[in-house]
Amino acid sequence: LAAHLHGQRCPPYVINLDPAVRDLPFPANIDIRDTVKYKEVMKQYGLGPNGGIVTSLNLFATRFDQVMKFIEKRQNASKYVIIDTPGQIEVFTWSASGTIITEALASSFPAVVVYVMDTSRSTNPVTFMSNMLYACSILYKTKLPFVVVMNKTDIIDHSFAVEWMQDFETFQDALNQETSYVSNLTRSMSLVLDEFYSSLKVVGVSAVLGTGLDDFFVQLSKAVDEYEREYRPEYERLRKTLEKAQNKQKREQLEHLWKDMGSVCVQGNTLAGSDDSSAVGPSELILTRGTLDEEEERESDTDDIDHEVTEESHEEPAFRNFMQEMRMKYQRSSNLNE
Repeated sequence: LAAHLHGQRCPPYVINLDPAVRDLPFPANIDIRDTVKYKEVMKQYGLGPNGGIVTSLNLFATRFDQVMKFIEKRQNASKYVIIDTPGQIEVFTWSASGTIITEALASSFPAVVVYVMDTSRSTNPVTFMSNMLYACSILYKTKLPFVVVMNKTDIIDHSFAVEWMQDFETFQDALNQETSYVSNLTRSMSLVLDEFYSSLKVVGVSAVLGTGLDDFFVQLSKAVDEYEREYRPEYERLRKTLEKAQNKQKREQLEHLWKDMGSVCVQGNTLAGSDDSSAVGPSELILTRGTLDEEEERESDTDDIDHEVTEESHEEPAFRNFMQEMRMKYQRSSNLNE
């Protein structure tokens, strides 16, 4: 995909979310491996391979809002953003971080899930059905436009799989050669998935030869149209609901802060005098927090994520110092009143 888009003079913005991959065969603008060290995570938390990947993703997901900012900055320069997720399906799809990342992307941009299956390993009807069940579960989990890409068509053509999806009888004939319990279960499941097949976008490609990628982008544009028509209105509604809830929570927090600290600050200002610069009311503090000048942009996107994690940690001690000053002023005013 990256090579094809570069060949079309439409370079994509590429993000790698697989912390355990040793070598990337493509250049990545953001690489999770620069932020989270997979082996260190396994060592520190006493985890196995899958647990290490899940925890690495969880740690990275806490800073995914910064990744979203980089994507927004590049949306005029790059038409496509390619996000490569870990190969273990359950690690990403059924984890909290996978949901956070998917929903963050889908709430801001037309997002499409691309399910890549190995065509050469799906010639067995039972294995094929297993792949389709995986695809169906991901579709209903993500609730996003979905494209099934049957890879490695240079080894075997994907027409047999398309025929199995379109013709129930042909798939049953293939299953008749199997006599195990699993084949009987597969036969029953094929009836259930008939509706799933009818609306599924399928394309065969070869990553080695680059064939089928033009057809893939045709299906991708259809999936984007589907997102704009059916999914964006729902995400807009959810976003407005979330914003209302957040604004309400902020108002309640401000009211509590005024109630708890307002009288203390009035007494503190009276005691300190007009030229005491430390006597600042809570409303002034709130207005000045978060309005500091942003640092100049840096070239490395992943370095920015690491840097922001370090810089942000200075904010909380300042707030603690403020609270301590308020408590001291409150004690002084209480002693005078007594």
